[in-house]
Amino acid sequence: MNKQTKLIIFIFCILKLTLHLIADSHSGFQGDELLHIETGKHLAFGYMEFPPLIGFLAFIQNLFGNNSVFIQHLFPHIASLLILIYIAKTTIELGGKNKAVFFVLLAILIAPGFGRSQQLFQPVVFSQLFWVLSFYQLTRFVKYLDKKSLWYLTLFCTLGFLAKYDSVFFLFGLSALLFFKKTRTALIAHKFWFNIIVFFLCISPNIIWQFCNDFPLLQMTNRLYETQLEKISRLDILVNLVMAINPVVSLLIVFPALIYIIRRKDNHIVRILSVVIGLSFILLLFKNGKSYYFFPIILTILPFGAMFWEQIVIVKRKWMMYPITVLLILGTALIPFGMPVYSFNRYLEKGYPYEKKDIKGGKYGVKFDEYYTKEKWKITMQNLKSVFDSLPENEKQTCIIWGKHYGQAGAVNLFGNEYNLPKAFSFHGSFYSWTPKNKIPNTVIALSYRVGDFFKSYFDEVTLVKTIYNPYADNEEELYQKIYICRRPKQDFGKMKELFMKRIFE
Repeated sequence: MNKQTKLIIFIFCILKLTLHLIADSHSGFQGDELLHIETGKHLAFGYMEFPPLIGFLAFIQNLFGNNSVFIQHLFPHIASLLILIYIAKTTIELGGKNKAVFFVLLAILIAPGFGRSQQLFQPVVFSQLFWVLSFYQLTRFVKYLDKKSLWYLTLFCTLGFLAKYDSVFFLFGLSALLFFKKTRTALIAHKFWFNIIVFFLCISPNIIWQFCNDFPLLQMTNRLYETQLEKISRLDILVNLVMAINPVVSLLIVFPALIYIIRRKDNHIVRILSVVIGLSFILLLFKNGKSYYFFPIILTILPFGAMFWEQIVIVKRKWMMYPITVLLILGTALIPFGMPVYSFNRYLEKGYPYEKKDIKGGKYGVKFDEYYTKEKWKITMQNLKSVFDSLPENEKQTCIIWGKHYGQAGAVNLFGNEYNLPKAFSFHGSFYSWTPKNKIPNTVIALSYRVGDFFKSYFDEVTLVKTIYNPYADNEEELYQKIYICRRPKQDFGKMKELFMKRIFE
């Protein structure tokens, strides 16, 4: 890698980090992030919704003792920069030079889907990172057929699985290595079965955890298909994918990548890698995955599109470098649709983050809740404090908070100390595993969205004391948060866990 290439990568890393830091300054936490942050306080070999790596990373971030967005986004920002670096290195391994590196990094920078998915503290960004690292080592293995690359590939596939279960789609694609004589011969020579054994040994604690907890992953997957995936057509998935990665990127980088792969089918490296990508894509499309599930695959496709322009078009028509660059730069106009690089008031003025929806009682319908949650949770904590302070002293001593949604429970546990609030519990998602084991206190403050008479099934006395309006909610359910004082529980925590055993993801 020459100095000019390093400079290009460095500049894009600075630009990307700058965008993320600006976004941090304008945003609060997305709902799922509050759950992921909480996992750092409950280290385990697995969680109800995802593998254990997110908990380990949250544990490290929590050591700072800080609930700021900047601190809790530390690892996502590191991961996003590593993605840029290793996509560039992959491009170089495939034969790309400075222009290809420039195009591929610019394409990542202007994709709103990459911007948001790499901004938040979620397993998604780490899935992308380890997919990219695995693909880089796969490229080296296919190119050099060496043992070292194979073991690095094993390492990153393992970390990918421990980050997010969608790595199985990449592992399925790796089966293509057995289809080709060169790679099959190299695998046998390197005794690849030892790599497989090591992989399964490393992920076995998580598999055992799933078994001991009655495979909550299957329950979550079934619920996901019932409520979301079965309602999405494959055409909608592809259309949403094109929009998420920016129509300009789709037109100028992704589609030309397919042309490049076809034209270079005589190159065994391109041929093998394209089959790996193709198998992963086909299986994921067959399983009707959401559009953002395809982001790691798109990242591995982008280098081929960048090389299409560098090796096939610009080599004969150098002037094409300029219009392609200009068009890609125009694509930066879509960056605000993925990252809060403007203040919230500016977003509302421009209409970037919200869709006009006919929500009875609503006002804006903001699509991504991290745009407004900084103020939302501040107001929520103030109202909870008001309710808690109104309790008699003898009730305060044992009172705890029930967050109906894991995001609500996570918010209380993250911000509650500043307001001298008690800890929160929940039976939703991974919080189900962390519920106390003793009797439920006589007085519980319950925080929920619209649930009707839900709490009356579990307490003899339920009083609605506060209603918090959220004009930015994009669905009727979350327009209002309600705070109840619940007294005289009808059962203990053990019985409650039995009642909610099959309702963890509702």
